[in-house]
Amino acid sequence: MVVSGRNGAAPVLVRAARGEKTPHTPVWFMRQAGRYLPEYRAIRETHSLLEICARPELAAEVTLQPLRRFAADAAIIFADILLPVIPMGLSLRFAAGEGPVIDPPVRDAAGARALSAVDVDDALASTLDAIRLVRGELDAETAVVGFAGAPFTIASYMIEGGASRSFVETKRMMYSDPEAWDTLMRRITSTVAGFLAAQVRAGADVVQVFDSWVGALSPDDYRRYVLPYSSEVLRAAEATGAPVIHFGAGTATLLELMTEAGGDVIGLDWRVPLNEGWARIGGCAVQGNLDPIALFAPRDELARRVDDILARAGNRPGHLFNVGHGLVPNTDPAAVRFVVDRVHERSARQ
Repeated sequence: MVVSGRNGAAPVLVRAARGEKTPHTPVWFMRQAGRYLPEYRAIRETHSLLEICARPELAAEVTLQPLRRFAADAAIIFADILLPVIPMGLSLRFAAGEGPVIDPPVRDAAGARALSAVDVDDALASTLDAIRLVRGELDAETAVVGFAGAPFTIASYMIEGGASRSFVETKRMMYSDPEAWDTLMRRITSTVAGFLAAQVRAGADVVQVFDSWVGALSPDDYRRYVLPYSSEVLRAAEATGAPVIHFGAGTATLLELMTEAGGDVIGLDWRVPLNEGWARIGGCAVQGNLDPIALFAPRDELARRVDDILARAGNRPGHLFNVGHGLVPNTDPAAVRFVVDRVHERSARQ
């Protein structure tokens, strides 16, 4: 569902994602809602991350907090890419200093077959209700961004039992047990595709598919073990009519394959100059790609980097300004506001 703004126009972010001319380059940030904001940390003093996700009014509040500080062009719903693993039958917790822990890990075909089918409208209703609340609070110029994890990234967490640097168990399954890999990826693909469609029905104007760990793969492995499943998810999301952003980190060697897999917008991290990455993906819109650590730089250096990205975009329609991955803890909210204001000012068009 895309809410129309002034004169019936879609939100600026939606129009940019479609490659249309916009009055300015829209800007939002991955991990825009959350841990760098003191008002979020105050909520976390009495509520865990999963408790916030389970309570729509709290998730909506956290989603809206950054929009009270700066005029970003979108609100990304507060949730977690791993929420779907819970109704699939696995235990999810967040351990201090360790990140997500999934128990038991899925290491074989029997474990993959044991995963439950998910009625997303019921099992993930809290996120859908949070989207409805946020959409009702925002003006029509501001987009609501929904999201889900891509099949490979969710699978890697399920197989490893948490985060990983080497992805040994994930690649072991890929290479040695194709039946288990296909069964697991198909279960995840079905759930993610349904969840993205449900988010659009609930009021998301744009959806993003996060393939955060796919940069661990070679192009050959991506084509063989990932592309068919990602493509199915992306096609299902595109069928909703909402623009779809396809994002991965460390994907300099995969951009053409990710474009082949699908998405209206391809996300670039900061390791690829924006103009070079855009040239490689052809006619898609592009998102990115400020290094999130640049927000710790002095203002003149931060300004230079923002201006450089805008210059590389060349004032072309179809650029969504963002960081190249998520905002990190201890980021100064004033620096975030500085970037938003500078992007709007420097990209203003007649």
